Amino acid sequence: MYEIRFPNLGIHLKHVLDGFSIGGFEIRFYGIIIALAFVFGFVMIGNEAKRTKQDPELYLDFMLCLVIPAILGARIYYVVFSLDEYIKEGQSLKDTILAMINVRGGGLAIYGGVIAGIITLIIFSKKRKVSTALMLDTCCMGLLVGQIMGRWGNFFNREAFGAYTNSLLAMAIPVDWFGGKNYLLRCVNNGIISQDMIDHVLNVDGKEFVQVHPTFLYESLWNVAVLIIIFLYRRNKKFEGELFAMYIWGYGLGRVWIEALRTDSLMLPGVNFKVSQLLATLCVVGASIYIIVKRLQYAKNNR
Repeated sequence: MYEIRFPNLGIHLKHVLDGFSIGGFEIRFYGIIIALAFVFGFVMIGNEAKRTKQDPELYLDFMLCLVIPAILGARIYYVVFSLDEYIKEGQSLKDTILAMINVRGGGLAIYGGVIAGIITLIIFSKKRKVSTALMLDTCCMGLLVGQIMGRWGNFFNREAFGAYTNSLLAMAIPVDWFGGKNYLLRCVNNGIISQDMIDHVLNVDGKEFVQVHPTFLYESLWNVAVLIIIFLYRRNKKFEGELFAMYIWGYGLGRVWIEALRTDSLMLPGVNFKVSQLLATLCVVGASIYIIVKRLQYAKNNR
């Protein structure tokens, strides 16, 4: 049940738990990874602040202000586009609200966290009378580090995966993890399990596996590439805010194609279209326009 395989790579992980208990209190690896992502992201931000002759203490204060809004933003975004999961006929208002605020039950959307983080940064920078654009440039690499690490929480939870595939990086999850094949058959087309997955169940040594795109891995690797490009380019930026615009463009571009592979995407109410895919497209277009306009202004001012 706790196995994870990457059959076309010959990788077999025999016992991948999603957490552990201490004194009856359950601790999930997802939460640990998110906490570590904040820490390592801040280390990156602090180093960049020192390089650009800024006060690292400013960013420590910002990170302390950021934690709660980021989590709330990620949760609110998820709940807004998943209301069917929480508003159920015959359920009391109290139970509905408790379900909505139960973060331990799963359901955080990175876009919501990023949006809340940007709003928090704008307010924070205005109050501290520092450059918002410079703060965004400084924070974007730390944000990428957090996203790179955070996606591995999805690995332990066996979530944020895509449709059936037999590609090189295909990931196989035991059918028992989902409650057995009969349960999967009842869940076909529920937005996570597809008929194609059922039709291509993999049998290894008498055990059945669902074989899928590990989209969490794709996004993590994509973000590594975006981080490397920004890291190498940072000394040559032409205007404040350019690095953050590059992040928005690069991350958005990756989400456009990765989101197309996922089966658990949040959908626009009443429309068969993925929210994150639409938002990612808008990010790419918006960032492209911003970079082009600012580059033209830079060229004009430096003739």
